[in-house]
Amino acid sequence: MFKILQNSWALFLGMSLIMLAYGFQGSLLGVRAVQEEFSLTSTGFMMSGYFLGYFLGAKYITTIISRVGHIRSFAAFASFASVAILAHSIVVNPITWFLFRVITGLSMASIYTIAESWLNDRSSNKNRGSVLSIYMIILYGSMGFGMFFLNFSAPENFEPFILISLLMSVALIPILMTKRKAPSFKSIQPMKLKELYKTSPLGMVSALLYGIIQSALFSLLAVYATSMNFSIFEISIATFLLAVSGAISQWPIGKLSDIFDRRRVIVFSTFAAGIFAICTIFASGQMYLPEGLSTPKTWFYVFLVLFSFTSLPMFAIILAHTNDYIPKEKFVVAGAGLQFVFGMGAMTGPLLCSIFMNISGLNGFWVFLAIFHFLIGGFGIHRMRVRSTTENPDSQFTPMPESITPLGMELNPQTQPIAEPTRSFDEFRTSLERRLKQMNVFINLDKATNKDK
Repeated sequence: MFKILQNSWALFLGMSLIMLAYGFQGSLLGVRAVQEEFSLTSTGFMMSGYFLGYFLGAKYITTIISRVGHIRSFAAFASFASVAILAHSIVVNPITWFLFRVITGLSMASIYTIAESWLNDRSSNKNRGSVLSIYMIILYGSMGFGMFFLNFSAPENFEPFILISLLMSVALIPILMTKRKAPSFKSIQPMKLKELYKTSPLGMVSALLYGIIQSALFSLLAVYATSMNFSIFEISIATFLLAVSGAISQWPIGKLSDIFDRRRVIVFSTFAAGIFAICTIFASGQMYLPEGLSTPKTWFYVFLVLFSFTSLPMFAIILAHTNDYIPKEKFVVAGAGLQFVFGMGAMTGPLLCSIFMNISGLNGFWVFLAIFHFLIGGFGIHRMRVRSTTENPDSQFTPMPESITPLGMELNPQTQPIAEPTRSFDEFRTSLERRLKQMNVFINLDKATNKDK
């Protein structure tokens, strides 16, 4: 563990600052949109810009990185993200904010791709699992704590936007100052959609629907809470609990999927998440009853944690389920295909959810999430009836963040072994000759010093 941190501390530090800014940014824009009286549909449209940019970036960013290199690309796109968030405070308009969110999504896709390819280069077959674990802790932990920065200053001020920009800019320093050589780069093409569906219909359909759920949840939770008259501190608690409980639940839910039929775990988790989403509606309704009849917000937080606990591990379980039906050598391309489908759903999630909320009211947010969870569960029951389960010894649950790129799929320790670097005889001879020359220089200097004496 210490060696991993020693070899990649600059990258981990840079990513932690990036994720602090990212976690802060999402909640800030949601709260500010409500204060500026953006309509729910406009807010959903604006928030969907991030996922459109991310989708396009994840698909095409590899070309840019291969041309200009990892470090320059990281610096360029972190700068773009830094400028984009500052621009939000200058021009307050749903249309312009949508464009700025597209830039942010493009930038984050590049940053994730660079970070994960770098980690792949620093990983070996023995430590890939540990590297992935540290990476996930940094992603979820930093994002969760970043949400508390909402209390730094009022959302209508310039200061929160300046702080996010500063965090993005400071994140460049450890990356640019590192002496380590940037990794070699390779692009991973996802599995064709037809082949992916044939391999795992449940995996593909669930990834699409879950992309809608995930993007709507993280984009509009702060909007919902602000509209329900939550204080800034209460909003930061809600978003923090969402991120942290989802990260903690990865291990227990995942291990259950290794013991039981993964489809049963998917069905159980999605139906449970849907029920807990409905429970939050009753909890939120009780919060604003006349004094003596109302209930504290604690119950809302309890149901939110239970919802997150059952919902957020879903992408990793879907990935593991898909791997149950394919050979080990296709794990990475299948994962890339699922990430592509997930992105297609994520682009539409905030807009669809905001339209639904506009029609049915604020609690339509939870109804929307419940409906799509029930759809996944219902399709899972259907697939259990038409297809028998299978046991693939190469497939095991591995926690995976939803934001992981196709390159990041290689961090899964269940994928094909990484070819360990070897030194050729010529490289060894060149290195030896260089060292001998250095020794000869030192010897000659020592002799010259003795003569002077």
